[in-house]
Amino acid sequence: MQLPIQINFRQMEPSEALEAKIREKIQGLEQLYDRITRCHVIVEMSNKNHNQGNLFHITIDLRVPGKELVVSRDPKNHAHEDAYVAVRDAFDAMKRQLKSYARVQRAEVKTHEAPPHGRITHVSPTQDYGRLMTPDGRDIYFHRNSVIDGALEQLEEGMEVRFTETQGDNGPQASTVKLVGKHHIV
Repeated sequence: MQLPIQINFRQMEPSEALEAKIREKIQGLEQLYDRITRCHVIVEMSNKNHNQGNLFHITIDLRVPGKELVVSRDPKNHAHEDAYVAVRDAFDAMKRQLKSYARVQRAEVKTHEAPPHGRITHVSPTQDYGRLMTPDGRDIYFHRNSVIDGALEQLEEGMEVRFTETQGDNGPQASTVKLVGKHHIV
């Protein structure tokens, strides 16, 4: 695949050796993910720091289907006085972004399913049970022993709970019931 590559040098003379190294790094990215549609790299020398030598700022703008990945490495340490080290660090960061993007595209990223939840519709502490209603309208029975922290008396109608559903002798029931806190994801 012939990837459209653009390499610019700013505030410095172009370097064929550095450009060859950048092209080598781009080939490595292509081997990692072969659907890259464009790559633009800017190598800029910053001579504003009086305490140390000139530092190199590297920007990589990579286009992939549906997304633009950008790495902009500001010089932060003496290691970036060497353009090759600055390029290596910038491409390492881009490689991490590209790997993450590729995992998402291949649906390898774990998605955590929200635990079932519902609202308390009835509580009977004297008879050791309660009932809850799921968002899809199902009525689920639970026993005092199912309530985490044994706080059946603290449950009130309308409170939101998470639960684990099992099939009981008389239909669905919750084997665990936990009151949903203030900060939850449903």
